[in-house]
Amino acid sequence: MQKECLTIERNIDIIKNNIASAKEKVGRSDDVVLLAATKMNSAERINAAIAHGVKWIGENKVQELLEKYDDINKDGVHVHFIGHLQSNKVKYIIDKVEMIQSLDSLSLAKEIDRQAKKHELIMDVLVEVNICAEESKSGVLPENLEEFLVEVSKFENIRVMGLMSIPPIMTDVDTQREIFRKIMKIYVDISHKKIDNINMQILSMGMSDDYDIAVEEGSTMVRVGSSIFGKRNY
Repeated sequence: MQKECLTIERNIDIIKNNIASAKEKVGRSDDVVLLAATKMNSAERINAAIAHGVKWIGENKVQELLEKYDDINKDGVHVHFIGHLQSNKVKYIIDKVEMIQSLDSLSLAKEIDRQAKKHELIMDVLVEVNICAEESKSGVLPENLEEFLVEVSKFENIRVMGLMSIPPIMTDVDTQREIFRKIMKIYVDISHKKIDNINMQILSMGMSDDYDIAVEEGSTMVRVGSSIFGKRNY
């Protein structure tokens, strides 16, 4: 495990340097959060990343989060849920995460609100945008986003903190960049509308293959898994 830890530490250093370089390239001085996507990684490996300064982690599956939760060193760490979430699973994680990054339907919003009320808390969420209208992916279509946000804003125990998107991975960098720009434009446009209870503070986009481009195009949070922990063994 010691060798694995050293690899994880080295990978984190590389990613942080790449983020800094991407910010410098476009003249950004604001913070960009590195969130470790922990899917299919043990608590021990996650703790190695935390020990090396990672303060945001995100899990994709409810069952996996529950299995690892007690063994993760969570002191000072922000735990997010970043995968597709079924309404009937909300009750299992509502008191274990501080943000759900994948709000994609009013039925899910209703259940998050209901469970948050039970626990007397306000759940921070990001609304997932299906930027390329991919049938294989969840998320709100761009043309429906404003109407969706207005409806979500009515829930008292949900606080929208921004947007999340999982665009397709493109081999063509220019095409990838253009998709990120579209998401950024939507993010800015929504910010200017000043909808009550809708706070555009976080734009979560960019993963292992494209986080540097995402940072150049305005992402405030990147979700990086395999570039930290190595390729997943499915």
